[in-house]
Amino acid sequence: MKTPTEQPETDPTGDDYLLDRRAVAAILSAVDARDQDRLSELMEPLHAADIADLLEQINAADRARLIRLYGRAFDGEILTELEEGVRGKVIDILTPQVLADAVRDLESDDVVDLVEDLQEPQQEAILEVLEDADRVAVEQALAYPEQSAGRLMQREVVMAPAHWNVGAAIDFMRESEMLPEQFYHVILVNPRLHPVGNVTLGKIMSSRREVPLVDITEDVFQVIPATQDEEDVAYAFNQYHLISAPVVDPEGRLVGMITIDDAMVVLDEEHEEDILRLAGVGEESSLSDTVVATSKRRLPWLGVNMVSAICASLVISQFEDTISAFISLAILMPIVASMGGNAGTQSLTVAVRALATRDLTSANAWRVIRREVFVGLLNGLVFATVLGLVGMFWFDSALLGGVIGAALIINMIIAGFAGTVVPVVLEKLEIDPALASGTFVTTTTDVMGFFIFLGLASVVLT
Repeated sequence: MKTPTEQPETDPTGDDYLLDRRAVAAILSAVDARDQDRLSELMEPLHAADIADLLEQINAADRARLIRLYGRAFDGEILTELEEGVRGKVIDILTPQVLADAVRDLESDDVVDLVEDLQEPQQEAILEVLEDADRVAVEQALAYPEQSAGRLMQREVVMAPAHWNVGAAIDFMRESEMLPEQFYHVILVNPRLHPVGNVTLGKIMSSRREVPLVDITEDVFQVIPATQDEEDVAYAFNQYHLISAPVVDPEGRLVGMITIDDAMVVLDEEHEEDILRLAGVGEESSLSDTVVATSKRRLPWLGVNMVSAICASLVISQFEDTISAFISLAILMPIVASMGGNAGTQSLTVAVRALATRDLTSANAWRVIRREVFVGLLNGLVFATVLGLVGMFWFDSALLGGVIGAALIINMIIAGFAGTVVPVVLEKLEIDPALASGTFVTTTTDVMGFFIFLGLASVVLT
């Protein structure tokens, strides 16, 4: 595969990293003509990630015909770039020989990532084509808990005794035939195979041969337990600016390493998962899902939303007489609920993001809550002034303007409070705040908005 800089001319719309529509059309045309040479010529300049995008975007029939015609040229890196839902379908299409050629040169962590979410027959299809040593390494990694460092790590590491010098390390690497395709550090270990330090390749290449490796180790050195949650691993890489880190078993022995590209994939997946959960569309949603699968994921959250809407309607029904007497209330009350809902969503988004990055903690929670409450108060005062004037001049009632202004201020304060407190409390209860916060906050601002506005109107206007 060539690098992205060697790709054909980019899409003329200005989206430089989108697939060129003309190139996609030419590829599909080659598939229709069953012109394997032309297809290989068009696919060869594309990066594995771009080919994965292509396979995800075309329909299932074209995808199957393209894969079969592409044949032995299919690269294992393409599989690692595919969405999980599409990956299984692609593996089903590949012949055993093509699959073997595709996965044979992958690092062990990439193979683990491929097989861990597949059905058992597909897992066996991949494991059977691996060499014995590689199969054992993958099976050992799969023995670790899901979403743990043991699943994320690669078994191929470059390690050296702590007493070596630069020259010994260079000679060892030059003579070795089993170096990983990509690595950034030489891991120093003691006689018990416990990691004691990292030395960057840059330091090795820029130091004299007689310099002891222990004298040029990295200042920041983090050891990752194999059972540590991958979300914590990604946080450590982001927090301490790690490039790679050794992974150890419960006895502290080196069993693998994690590199920054794998950690950042986890971080990206966590961010994507939070966004999907906040929207209530399911953490595994993708554009390749079928209509039925997509509907099944969304129905529960729409059902919850309907329940919250019914609660708000029940509150409104308690003030039926007041609304009948003042029709203007029915016109204005959605404004109070809508403004509160939007303000609550703003606070909620900031809080969930801060919890994910661990910037919001027990130590500063009340300070953040107070800030959001005062932000709600300030914004409420600004918009209450505007809506108060609207209510006064539109309906020729200063009391009505005062009611909607006061209700808006109170609901904006409640929105700031709920948008911050709800995710913090859910986090303490070990419930994913991205998954459940939105429903609670929206229900709170809707119900309280209607109750406060109509309650004040009942007291002041009647």
